[in-house]
Amino acid sequence: MKSAIFASLLATAAAFAPASQKASTTALSAFEGELGAQQPLGYWDPLGLVADGSQEKFDRLRYVELKHGRVCMLAIAGYLTAESGLRLPGDIDFAGTSFASIPNGFGAFDAVPAAGIAQIVGFIGFLEIAVMKDVTGGEFVGDFRNGAIDFGWDTFDEDTKSQKRAIELNNGRAAQMGILALMVHEKLGVPILPPH
Repeated sequence: MKSAIFASLLATAAAFAPASQKASTTALSAFEGELGAQQPLGYWDPLGLVADGSQEKFDRLRYVELKHGRVCMLAIAGYLTAESGLRLPGDIDFAGTSFASIPNGFGAFDAVPAAGIAQIVGFIGFLEIAVMKDVTGGEFVGDFRNGAIDFGWDTFDEDTKSQKRAIELNNGRAAQMGILALMVHEKLGVPILPPH
């Protein structure tokens, strides 16, 4: 009886022992060293979007991730600014609709006049077509400086540049989740700031 108990304990302990694994190389390991592949997940591609190991496809997805992250960081700042009660002075149209009368969040879509929505869409289209593009083949994917603006970037060493790029990437990822959470809270009717 004792030997049966001992054998079952030994088998149970063996189940939790690390198994030896052969080193395997896959297309995904090609991106393990890329910026943004960090602990605890490492490189994570649950949908297998770059399972073929295509660097071109990876660069395109990284470009899109950076752009969405930048837009979401601006969206968070704008949402919280409007939610805190800060508004532009004056009127939004010639009919006398004031900026202060426009509600926050999704309610603004119904309150902003159609010409205002058209101006916003037109401005975003202009930015997409003429401004927010990499026309000079920048230093890295998502580098929109295009030889015009530097802000001291060229004075940093490579480690600092890599660290700052990782910070931007992670802040963009957090902002994407953050703006989603703010929109969900708004639809649920949960206030995000105390009443002012």
